[in-house]
Amino acid sequence: MEKLFESIRRIGFRRGPGRVVAGIGGSLAKKFGVNVWLVRLLIFLSFLLPVLGVGAYLLVWVLTPWQDGSIPLERALEARRLT
Repeated sequence: MEKLFESIRRIGFRRGPGRVVAGIGGSLAKKFGVNVWLVRLLIFLSFLLPVLGVGAYLLVWVLTPWQDGSIPLERALEARRLT
């Protein structure tokens, strides 16, 4: 799993400090050079798809690193392992 998390960090997505919910829209907008509100609108519209929109957002949320490089899924797995 360590290799997976390191490869995710190398992609370059980071949640921004100016996030509205989880920072996914801001990081996608920055990566692709698009207006952040357009990306947020597209994410919102994707939620209209029954499971795909919310499921994809949650998947990206658990795999997108914070500014310090920590990944929520990695931290959750480590905490579970330590207990």
